Amino acid sequence: MLTDLAVKPGPQFYRYHIGAIDNVSDVLRYFKAKNVLIVHGQISFIKAKPKLTFLNNDVFNYFYHQYGGECSYNGIEKVIEQIELHDIDFIIGVGGGKLVDLVGVSAYKANVNFGVIPTLASNCAPWTALSVMYKDSGESEGILEYYYRQAAFFITDPELVIDAPVEFFIAGLADTIAKWYETITILEQDSLNQEPFLNIAKHISTLCKDEIMANSSKAIEDMKNKRVTDEFLRLSEIVFAIAGMVGGFGDKYARSAAAHAIHDAVSQCIPKSHTYLHGEKVAYGILYQLALEKNWTQIDDLLPFYSELGLPLSLTTMSLMPTDIKVIDDIVEIIYSMDEVHLLPIEVTKEKLKQAIYDLEDYINK
Repeated sequence: MLTDLAVKPGPQFYRYHIGAIDNVSDVLRYFKAKNVLIVHGQISFIKAKPKLTFLNNDVFNYFYHQYGGECSYNGIEKVIEQIELHDIDFIIGVGGGKLVDLVGVSAYKANVNFGVIPTLASNCAPWTALSVMYKDSGESEGILEYYYRQAAFFITDPELVIDAPVEFFIAGLADTIAKWYETITILEQDSLNQEPFLNIAKHISTLCKDEIMANSSKAIEDMKNKRVTDEFLRLSEIVFAIAGMVGGFGDKYARSAAAHAIHDAVSQCIPKSHTYLHGEKVAYGILYQLALEKNWTQIDDLLPFYSELGLPLSLTTMSLMPTDIKVIDDIVEIIYSMDEVHLLPIEVTKEKLKQAIYDLEDYINK
C-alpha cells in the first residue's frame, strides 16, 4: 500500500447547468461571507456579467480586481493586497484556467475561502488543488500545490462556456486526453494496480480519452454553432471537472509525465511558444512521450484525430524547432529534473530524452 498518496477529490460544491450561477448567493450565505473579492478578466467578464445575478444581492459587499493575464507570484501579491485592504473573507474567480489558478493559490496563501466560475473549458484548473505558475512575461515557473484548501464551489453555466473561443475548447480536449497517455503506463505497473484510488484514476482517465475520441467532432461543431447539446455538455464537463479527478485521486502517479514536462520546458526555453495555448503544446507533448516510449503505432493512431482538430504535430510544424543545440540541451535538462517523468516504466536518461525530440521530428516530417 502506498504511503505517499495525497488524495484531493475536488470542490466542495459543483453545479453545471443553465441557471446554475443563481446558486452562488446561497453558497456565500452558508460560508457567512461579507466582503467578497471578484477576480476577473476583461472580455470574459463582460460576457459573464449578465449571468452573475448574485452581484445584485446587496447582502454582500463586492470588490473587484482585474488580473494581469498570468498566474504569477506578482499576481498573487496583488490579490493578497486587495484581500488585506478590504478585509476580504471570500474570493470568487470568474475566468479561464490561469485566473482560477491565481485565485486558488491566493486564497490558500491568505487562508480565505474561494469559489470559481469558469468561463472556458480549456483545462482542469477549476477542479484541482494546484496552480501552474508563470512569470508575468509568460514563462513557466513550475507548480504550487495546496492540499489544505480546495474551492468551496465550482459553479458555471454552459451558455457562458459555449460562448468562449472554440480554439480554447480544442486545446482543452488535447490537454485532457493527455491524462490517459501520460498515466496509463504508470498505473498499469504490477506494483500499483492493486491501489484502489489509483484504479479510480485509471478508470477516469480512460473515460476522458474514450469520450473525447468519440465525440469531439460533434461537440466542436456544436460549439461553433452555439448549440448546448449533450455532446458539448459531456465533453466540456470532462475537460474542466472530470479530468481534474484523475490527479485528484491518483496524485503524482496520475497527474502528468513527459507530455507536460516538455510543455513546461518548451515554455521556459522558447519564448515564441507563448503564442500557443497550453493544450496545444501538451498535444505535441503527447506525441513526444510516445516517441520516448517508441510507441509509433499509437502515434499513427492519433494522427487522424490531430489532423481533424488541427493540433500541432512537432516543433517544426509549430515553427519552434531550435537551431541552437544549447536550447535543446536546456529543454532536456528541465525535463530530466521533473520527478514525474521518472515514474514512467522505461529507462529515462538525458540522451534518450534528447533523442526522442529528434526522432519525433524525423517521424512526423519524413
